[in-house]
Amino acid sequence: FVQQLYTGSIGLDGFDPSKLYWKPRKMTTANSLINSLTDYFDWISENKNILLVFSGSDWCAPCIKLEKTIWKSEEFKKEAEQNWVIYKADFPKKKANALAVELTASNRKLAEQYNKAGNFPLVLLLDKKGNVLGITGYKNVTPQEYIQIIHSFEKK
Repeated sequence: FVQQLYTGSIGLDGFDPSKLYWKPRKMTTANSLINSLTDYFDWISENKNILLVFSGSDWCAPCIKLEKTIWKSEEFKKEAEQNWVIYKADFPKKKANALAVELTASNRKLAEQYNKAGNFPLVLLLDKKGNVLGITGYKNVTPQEYIQIIHSFEKK
């Protein structure tokens, strides 16, 4: 299956015995899809809430601060690993940081549903059904305080 993500599932004769009709992808695109699938199946098996983060990683100053002070902190990483599946819907502006077309489309669909106002950063805690449990953004707080904010959404 993984090999077919790179090479595609359609044979030279135009026939696809798998019925997936998957066209060949760039390695970076296939790796991104594999990571998304892995996260999705981890989430299903672990029954965790989703922390959905809308970010502009190369232009949004509060997004960059949130990345450096909260997401990259060891305290947050440890807590997140135990409690949430994190999905970062990134919207970079620089060409050098452009995402794969499929990932950009996926992030846009998420934004249509959960971030119609286009706020950055926007952090949502979702339950397994996609219902919003709580919303926040950048806060100038410690990682522990930010963790407490997110946990407060679970108690409502």
